[in-house]
Amino acid sequence: MKFTLTLLAIAAMVLPASAHDVATSMADAASDFLSNLTEEQKAKATYKLEDPARKNWHFIPKPFEGEEKRIGLPLKEMRPDQKHLAYALLSTGLSHKGFTTALQIMSLEQVLWELEQAPKRDTSMYYLTIFGTPGEKNWGWKVEGHHISMNFTIADGDVIAGTPVFFASNPAEVLEGPRKGLRVLAAEEDVARSLAKSLTDEQKAEAVIMDKAPRDILTSAEQKVNPLEGGGLAYGKLDESQKTQLHQLIDVYIRRLREGVANDEWKQIKAAGLDKVVFAWAGGYEKNEPHYYRVQGPTFLLEYANTQNGANHVHAVWRDFDGDFGEDLLRKHYAEYHREER
Repeated sequence: MKFTLTLLAIAAMVLPASAHDVATSMADAASDFLSNLTEEQKAKATYKLEDPARKNWHFIPKPFEGEEKRIGLPLKEMRPDQKHLAYALLSTGLSHKGFTTALQIMSLEQVLWELEQAPKRDTSMYYLTIFGTPGEKNWGWKVEGHHISMNFTIADGDVIAGTPVFFASNPAEVLEGPRKGLRVLAAEEDVARSLAKSLTDEQKAEAVIMDKAPRDILTSAEQKVNPLEGGGLAYGKLDESQKTQLHQLIDVYIRRLREGVANDEWKQIKAAGLDKVVFAWAGGYEKNEPHYYRVQGPTFLLEYANTQNGANHVHAVWRDFDGDFGEDLLRKHYAEYHREER
């Protein structure tokens, strides 16, 4: 009996987590976090699921006070034990790599503070907000601050949306000090550049959409995005090595999230057709040359820009045309649920 239980325990660790498993761990961690807050803190941390503020997101630094401040409870106003529970919740939505990257991005605020001595640079200016009641049929949560925005929506016990996901890095490479050489979003840059440099002149004629890179991602922090026009090189026109690199690039973004959620996203991309995925590039091909790229399919958009601060300031976002904030999926869920009730 003991041997059988041991085998079951090992199998549980090996089997990939489903979106339902991820949702359960999110609900448990969110409930644990909320139970350890004061009433005043809960009032800041919780909103209704349908509150318009859920879709009001941005990646710029914002003040602690006034109309422009972010919603939610900031790390700065949490006790040490509460911060641990906040990080525990964050870890339920991200892969190990994604969680590590998120914390590294937060830590770069200290690097910027040392460079600028500006009050807006603060590693504690990251806010956790919970929408609805964890564990109920429909709820959600997000973590947001300078250069980070992660948004999760749960419906009927499954994670139905994990976007928008915005990660950025300033500096893209730390040029001085004890952390010199650190590149938090190295893969986002290196894998795409390798793919772009491998293209033939004929392929570049389709892939290069602008000679000069735009100043930033084109979708900014829009609440709803539609497919971008302007062409790109189709997946089917890549050779096998290039297709592998494009898979790797998509993986860099998708695998920020927990396995069950990431696997569902890959299923959607493949179901919509890999042949409809396009890769587009703008700007230079060498390090420290301003550059921009995007990968777009029928269901998703990955957009990246590294043009500011001497091309040492990265913005990278993953959007879902129908799934951002779970809005369209929630609407469909409500329609099916009420139809079943009749």
